[in-house]
Amino acid sequence: MHRISTLDETGTFPAYIARPQGEVRAAIIVIPEIFGVNPGIRAKCDDWASKGYLAAAPDIFWRFAEGEELDPDVPEQFQRALDNMGKFDPDLCIQDTEALIHWLKRDEGCGKVGLVGFCLGGRIAYMAATRTDVDASVGYYGVMIDQMLGEAHAIANPLMLHIPTADHFVGPEAQAAIHAALDDHPRVTLHDYEGLDHGFAAESGNRRDEAGANLADSRTEAFFAQHLA
Repeated sequence: MHRISTLDETGTFPAYIARPQGEVRAAIIVIPEIFGVNPGIRAKCDDWASKGYLAAAPDIFWRFAEGEELDPDVPEQFQRALDNMGKFDPDLCIQDTEALIHWLKRDEGCGKVGLVGFCLGGRIAYMAATRTDVDASVGYYGVMIDQMLGEAHAIANPLMLHIPTADHFVGPEAQAAIHAALDDHPRVTLHDYEGLDHGFAAESGNRRDEAGANLADSRTEAFFAQHLA
């Protein structure tokens, strides 16, 4: 874990860093689900590094549960993750995200920075598109985006959202609101995944849907190849 200075430089937060073997194409920030920088998130970072990107996954719960890695298939750990989400401040997380963008561009010399987030991280992907200068962002099954659609006018760079239609955390009304607000946005691409549920692109575990995950991930890879070149 590498430590990154907060935006106001009053503290530091940990981030898992995966570096490519050769030249860095660009950087990709990987915002985890509510389960921390666990083996699945580290695997996603390592995969991006194998494709030539410098990947960084920040610990978004570092202020109150630093270093926790939880398994969504273990009920007690799933409940612990929900408890952590209740303490989470998304505005502070966006500040940390901006600090990480600055670090990647300034200290690591990355010309462009993308961001991909999952679940709560999918919400952060949307917020990063509206509140930071990240070059491209992708959200997987982002929660509570329907409550933040008033910020859509501020999306300055490309955003892609993956929406499973059977997401039990993001219901039909929320999905309809997202489509109504963003379908015609020139910088936004939405993909629906019929019949799939929240967490379908997890690296492993009971939630993963192999075909859906591979389709979404291929779209994400092509999106970043286009917008981070």
